[in-house]
Amino acid sequence: MNSPSLSLLELNSLVRQVIEETLSQEYWVEAELSECRESRGHCYMELIEKDETSATPIARASTKCWRTQWAMLQPYFERTTGQTLHAGLKVRLKVYAQFHEAFGFSWIVTDIDPTFTLGDMARKRQEIIRKLKEEGIFDLQKELTLPLFCQRIAVISSETAAGYGDFVNQLIHNDSGLKFSIQLFPAIMQGEQVEQSIIDALNMIYEANEPNKSHESFDCVVIIRGGGATADMSGFDTLALAENVANFPLPIITGIGHDRDESILDMVSFQRVKTPTAAAAFLVSHLEEVLNTIDDAQDRIAHYAQNKITILNSQLSTLNTQLRSIFSVVKTRQEARLDALYSRLAHHAQQKLSTLNTQLSTIESRLPLLLDSSLKTKKHQLELLEEKVKTLDPSLLLRRGYSITLKDGKAVRDAATLHPGDEIKTRFANGSVHSIVK
Repeated sequence: MNSPSLSLLELNSLVRQVIEETLSQEYWVEAELSECRESRGHCYMELIEKDETSATPIARASTKCWRTQWAMLQPYFERTTGQTLHAGLKVRLKVYAQFHEAFGFSWIVTDIDPTFTLGDMARKRQEIIRKLKEEGIFDLQKELTLPLFCQRIAVISSETAAGYGDFVNQLIHNDSGLKFSIQLFPAIMQGEQVEQSIIDALNMIYEANEPNKSHESFDCVVIIRGGGATADMSGFDTLALAENVANFPLPIITGIGHDRDESILDMVSFQRVKTPTAAAAFLVSHLEEVLNTIDDAQDRIAHYAQNKITILNSQLSTLNTQLRSIFSVVKTRQEARLDALYSRLAHHAQQKLSTLNTQLSTIESRLPLLLDSSLKTKKHQLELLEEKVKTLDPSLLLRRGYSITLKDGKAVRDAATLHPGDEIKTRFANGSVHSIVK
């Protein structure tokens, strides 16, 4: 037997009636946002719950917040938490069940508890901070030193942000006339792409700052976000971004312009300031301090040099007076010494001259006797030589009948030295003859 059938509208009307009768209250529900979007002033959210051990979704639901309610809840939530509703955020919503015959079932949001989200955000922040400290990198940036002449600035910001323009204007038109070189590395500074966009910009700065590059390197990095809005700061509270900033080799200054507690990015950076203009003021102030230090050192050096010159001049004047007195004493002593030496030298010379005169007189008186004796000795030696020469005279031999044969003016002592045809000369006591050897 066929049961009577219902139309779809009738069936859905029954469902609506049952839901309105059995689920007439409002309920607080805790869940994670997997999607959140606005359309025509209404907010449409997808809720999800995951298994704590496997992170596998175990429940899903669609929720709506109508325009009139959303207009009040959205600014309240963002003002309290400093963030916009986005995927991945844990929320506590007050909802009631609604079933529409044409559009089906939905949970309708009537309230949001921002303190629950703040608690979850705080828990995540503390977990990230704990990991950074365990890795030993939480304070790495604080160990860096800002260069004395920090003038080459790499800036990570949105190119069209008003804060970037304020930063550049404040830095370039400083009252001290200090010079800075600024290079922008554009990045997305709001929304879910903040983390990866800033990391990419840091990587570009690192590559541009390598020693083998031809251009000059940077002295520091400034991360700024203009406008001063407090909404959607979650991108600055991520582990990956914090690790990249903490390990970066250059000092990083943050001025992301928010009024709530500092972000994790602020915590791990070298220096955190409130706004982009404050970041520019910090850099100008740093360079002014360096300039003042140099000026002070210059003044101290000049003052020290002047004092030293005055002291040395005084010492020189004193020495000059002392030297004059000392020189006068020394001069008197040396003159007396020279006089004594002169007297001794003159006396010694006189004695030497007297001795030499005596010796000369003695030699002079002995000289005639010595000359006479020497002449007699030399005369006797000469007579002996004369007798010896006479005995060696060849003419004596010739007178005895001997002859001398000469060849080329030399005496011939051996006949074997003569050859046929040689011309020879034979000397006698009286005369000589010429012969030819046959």
